Amino acid sequence: MAVENSGASRRRMYVRMVLRSLSRRRSRVVIALLAIAIGATTLTGLISIYTDIPRLMGRELRSYGANLVVIPDGKPVIDANVLPALDAAVGDGDGDLVGRAAYRYETVTINSQPVSAAGTDLDDVRAVRPYWQVSGAWPQAGEILVGRDVADQLGLATGESVTLAWSAGKKQGSDSDSTDEFTVSGVLDTGGSEDALVILERAGLEGLTGEVRAIDVVEYSVATSADQMSAIVTRITESTPGVAASPVKRLARSETTVLATLSSLLLLVTVIVLALTMITVATTMMAVVAERRAEIGLRKALGAENRSIIGEFLGEGMALGALGGLAGGIAGLGFAQVVSLNVFSRGIATDWTLVPIAVLASVAVTAVACIVPVRRAAYIEPAIVLRGE
Repeated sequence: MAVENSGASRRRMYVRMVLRSLSRRRSRVVIALLAIAIGATTLTGLISIYTDIPRLMGRELRSYGANLVVIPDGKPVIDANVLPALDAAVGDGDGDLVGRAAYRYETVTINSQPVSAAGTDLDDVRAVRPYWQVSGAWPQAGEILVGRDVADQLGLATGESVTLAWSAGKKQGSDSDSTDEFTVSGVLDTGGSEDALVILERAGLEGLTGEVRAIDVVEYSVATSADQMSAIVTRITESTPGVAASPVKRLARSETTVLATLSSLLLLVTVIVLALTMITVATTMMAVVAERRAEIGLRKALGAENRSIIGEFLGEGMALGALGGLAGGIAGLGFAQVVSLNVFSRGIATDWTLVPIAVLASVAVTAVACIVPVRRAAYIEPAIVLRGE
């Protein structure tokens, strides 16, 4: 029992000695604490962002259009009844489904000029292709959206009424072309192949042709990784006969490259911040050793062992690391939220387990930073110091 009390007394004395030493050098302690806290804040914030980057960047990159295309395989068209099965296969836990758009294509004529028309759900298109630039308004029932090339070729403008004619097959029981009147709600300008299309609701195209036909192509926009995309493609192929799914390779490669570059950048910044933190702590502790040189020499002359002196300085450094890491870890979670909201316009999940990680990392960094100052303190010669040299 006496031995246990003696050990507890020594530990309490050690803690009081460390805290008293820190309190006597408040200016240097504040500098070291700020450096450690800033390092821990950056570390926690970057780790939070790093773990959520695939989801955040996946959502942002979805503004460039669909990254998965489903087309008929062995059949001329895709049966509209398989759309629920396709949606289930795409959204089955392997990705964040941003949107899906199904298209039916027909050739119609405007002023005797053949034009390709696409019938689709325009609300779905706006989710899948948010980059589309529309001068005017998106079409409602009885309206169409004309591509820039079509508008220039036929001299069409917003608000103008046009007649769409469809002759392939014609409506049953009719010997003439099927025609319907539509109003141009806007002009589409994408710089791509869509500029040569007339786009309207699929119900409007079915009304013009007089038939409810199947789908020609389905586009998906999915925020997911390359491995998860491969799993989605495999699942669609196995679960839905008569279709073939393929990722848009250009977008997939771009997303992989961007994510890899951002991950490397975050890692580099983290390493640099930790290195700067270590240098600041080491410099501060070196200054403390220089200030306490006479005290250390006197203690060694009175019989203090190097182990005792080393333990005191390491205790001071690790106490600073724990306090700075705790403050920085909590601040880092807020920092990550601010960055995410300002850069990605979305919040991220708060992971409180990063706080103890930040504390442990800060303690480790300060312990390494204290190695050189502690060695210098241990090598101080009492005789030389006490002579004033």
